[in-house]
Amino acid sequence: MRCPFCRADNDKVIDSRASQDGFSIRRRRECLTCKRRYTTYERVEEMAIKIIKKDMVREPFKPEKIKKGLALACWKRPISESQIEDIVSAVESEIYAECEGEVNSDFIGELVMKHLHRVDQVAFVRFASVYREFKDVHDFVDELQPMLQDKKKQS
Repeated sequence: MRCPFCRADNDKVIDSRASQDGFSIRRRRECLTCKRRYTTYERVEEMAIKIIKKDMVREPFKPEKIKKGLALACWKRPISESQIEDIVSAVESEIYAECEGEVNSDFIGELVMKHLHRVDQVAFVRFASVYREFKDVHDFVDELQPMLQDKKKQS
């Protein structure tokens, strides 16, 4: 690391601490040439993941798009903003853990539905209707059938 004051490449680390978010390390350094101190931050470099859309167009992964879709599906449902954020975080974590470089939009949609199903079944069906492009009422019935059977088993 070059000193920002004298540009010498000769320093020592005085103190290292995890930052408040837990995703970076704050280091206090002292230049051994000019004896001045400065702070550096070390962060994990995230991979640039591309999404392969249904029409085979590739675009950068944007968690905000997942959040927007969830907000629409959860509109007027008893789901908090923090629950939506938790789903987005969980999906994002799974994508970075399981994928390298490129991922199909289908995979992301299925992840979102898996997490949303646990939170609210109405929001799940709303999301599924857009994601799976339901054409008519039969598509809704097909999606609801497994949920209705699970409910009968629990009774």
